[in-house]
Amino acid sequence: MKCVLTCFVFIASLSAASLAQVPETGRWQDLDFSESDVSSRTDDKYWDMLVDLSRRGRLDDDPVLLGRVKSIATTLIRAAAAVKPETATWNWEIHTSSDPGIDAFCMAGGKLLIGSEFVRKLRLDDGELATLIGHEVAHAVADHHREFLSSVLHVSPLPATTLDVTLSRLDSDLSLQMKMATLASIQETEADQLGMVLAHRAGWPAAAMVNFYRKLVMTEKPSIFAASHPAATSRLSMAQAMAILLEP
Repeated sequence: MKCVLTCFVFIASLSAASLAQVPETGRWQDLDFSESDVSSRTDDKYWDMLVDLSRRGRLDDDPVLLGRVKSIATTLIRAAAAVKPETATWNWEIHTSSDPGIDAFCMAGGKLLIGSEFVRKLRLDDGELATLIGHEVAHAVADHHREFLSSVLHVSPLPATTLDVTLSRLDSDLSLQMKMATLASIQETEADQLGMVLAHRAGWPAAAMVNFYRKLVMTEKPSIFAASHPAATSRLSMAQAMAILLEP
């Protein structure tokens, strides 16, 4: 009886799942897990990472880059609020790290981390750096993390799957990660597009955005993540087309 009730509660929670549209692109999303639950879990993961990086002397250890990132990110956060007003209430965090394993990401709720080695490798100027940050901010604005976790329930359903179980499965189940690759690729393309819109709204030139994607083409290497990310040449073609739309 207890199992039946548990499954009923789970099914009822799915029936009440939120249906949303991504700003600007208009793509529909199923968001089964609540925003507060996802933000709480990602906050914990983010702060655990920052504590570890700080302990190893790898957090915010380049004050010049940190200043650049914060200044540029501020313009993009303002642009994000214009397309999704609730982002203005988020507790944004902006940090950098010299850990070579970190490129760039922005977790749910506006938790941003930029890798200094990645920025140096691509020799990004401010406009190109704005494109990188805009892409990552777009992931958060589009609620991609929440959508990704929610989609696991449909791609590989299990009875009464909680958010914690879903997070654990994504960390350890390679076959599940492969099943989610299509959505991941869609989200990457969408973050490219929305990120360019945000950068344009923030006043950054389209030419710099195209240059960023050109540099990705020049530095792209074979990767196990290829299935979840569009080819750099495709991303460059998209950026060139978007630049014409943004600055005809």
